[in-house]
Amino acid sequence: MVGPRDILLDTGPLVAVLDSADQGHRDCVELWHELADRCLTTEAVVTEATHLVGRAGSASLPLELLLATRIPVVSLERAGHEHAVRLMRRYAELPMDYADASLIVVADALQLETVFTLDRKGFETYRRGNRSAFIVLPKR
Repeated sequence: MVGPRDILLDTGPLVAVLDSADQGHRDCVELWHELADRCLTTEAVVTEATHLVGRAGSASLPLELLLATRIPVVSLERAGHEHAVRLMRRYAELPMDYADASLIVVADALQLETVFTLDRKGFETYRRGNRSAFIVLPKR
């Protein structure tokens, strides 16, 4: 049974689960089994992951994994893209990429607070629309 989709899935864990040489592989695989049925992600994350995994000749693997585990892939509407632009301008000094911005847009729209990411620096800095911090998994 699938529970609520209350965790945002970022690119890092998706790639780490698929790449046994990734330094986050072990931690992400352990958490994947606990969290996958609660995750959702965005098309921007899928694009970024397929690009990174594609360097090894396996570009379709991230999408195949998401389909196999039934993790929803969210698309942004025009207002979401406009919100993403504002976020990327606000966090330009980090810098924030489009995949991260798309996750925050979804977090704001669905009032989500937890993100499964390896980008601790970014997601410990970013703030949701209500100005509260994200809960970042895996925990340190």
